[in-house]
Amino acid sequence: MDSQLWRWDAGALAAAIRARRVSSREATASVLARLEAVNPALNAVTVVLADQALAAADRADEAVRRGEALGALHGVPVTIKENVDQAETATTNGIVAFKDLIATSDSPQVASWRRSGAVIVGRTNTPGFSVRWHTDNALRGRTFNPWARDRTPGGSSGGAGAALAAGIAPLAHGNDLGGSIRYPAYCCGVAGIRPTLGRVPAYNATAPEERPPAVQLMSVQGPMARRVADVRVGLAAMATPDPRDPWWVPAPLEGPPVARPIRVALTVDPAAQGVHPDVADAVGRAGRALADAGYAVEEVEPPDVAGVARCWAALVVNEMRHVMRPYIQKYGDEDLKRAVDLTLAAVPDVGLDGYLKALAGRAKHLREWTLFLERYPLVVGPVSTEPPFTVGFDVASAEETARVLRAQRLLVAVNGLGLPAAAVPTGLAAGVPLGVQVIGARYREDLCLDAAEVIEARQPLPTPIDPVG
Repeated sequence: MDSQLWRWDAGALAAAIRARRVSSREATASVLARLEAVNPALNAVTVVLADQALAAADRADEAVRRGEALGALHGVPVTIKENVDQAETATTNGIVAFKDLIATSDSPQVASWRRSGAVIVGRTNTPGFSVRWHTDNALRGRTFNPWARDRTPGGSSGGAGAALAAGIAPLAHGNDLGGSIRYPAYCCGVAGIRPTLGRVPAYNATAPEERPPAVQLMSVQGPMARRVADVRVGLAAMATPDPRDPWWVPAPLEGPPVARPIRVALTVDPAAQGVHPDVADAVGRAGRALADAGYAVEEVEPPDVAGVARCWAALVVNEMRHVMRPYIQKYGDEDLKRAVDLTLAAVPDVGLDGYLKALAGRAKHLREWTLFLERYPLVVGPVSTEPPFTVGFDVASAEETARVLRAQRLLVAVNGLGLPAAAVPTGLAAGVPLGVQVIGARYREDLCLDAAEVIEARQPLPTPIDPVG
């Protein structure tokens, strides 16, 4: 057996397991051994499911021997974030009071990955209520960035990103309301996609009530991986129908051809609010990689990024203020409460009238972007206009929180619009990863991933890595 199967990509593992060159048990055992070796330095995986995973791997190998029909992820080890329902495990969402909230059924995305043959090896860490861009909580503790312990691994899917970068499974589940897939992917040097609203069904039976309107419009489930090709496979396996989600849309995974060369709008400094030189260089390199591959790349500003970001904040942050804050005050840890209070201080209370106007105004923003994407089918720009932040950034001061919100303006604008966006690394600067996001029109994840693969090929990161420190 190859003792380093934990290094393999998901697609390579699935092909080898299908051809009986390796077994799912061998792959799963290798990943579990890697988890045992590196997770103590990361705290990325919070619940290890070794016995269940090995039993599932044995069932997967038996299915191969019997010649059964096999799914795209058959026998491949994966991780699931701790804020979605997975039967017989707790949906803690990083909250001490929810440590015994045991799910009796799988959420749609967990169920779809299981049907595709995936083997779940563990649950990954998330901040309390999954509302911070840093992963830490009173129940599970802090997750460390494998590249630099003083830098955030991102949030809220920070556990997923850190696990991937360090070789704990080749594929991870995440979700994204304000960048929670793309920002950890950026910080940890891996790839991920925030799909279009409705692409991947979502539902948690453990939730006591329905989510508020903006969260329903802007929160999505999606895959993360070390390689863009695996993100594509993970998305296809996740985007299956589920009657529990009324937002699910039966859109094809491959859209119609677009005119060639594909035009790309490159935005180095969205809304001209400032960008770190290293980030500007990363965006420029991504643009040059696409231009060299035959894309028609122009530096051009997409419509009103700052206005879309304000719309996102008016909706999401004010729902946090009026709907979620009582739960945060009752159940949240002190850092979560402080991070939320600083965010609320940075975003004004718009009241019911302002909330309704923002909800209506979202249609105008989406119309403008849809028209823009008719001319430029792809937009490439920063995930954040700052390199991964130093730990403590979201609990420091109101001024720092305002600076962080500015840096994440294109990140949250995508959520506000409900568009797909792929995050892809572009290399290192000062020892930490950088990357870009590739934004497309609704249900054109295929175009986003095609371009992301071109960018990835120019300067791939050597993941998986051994965690520093």
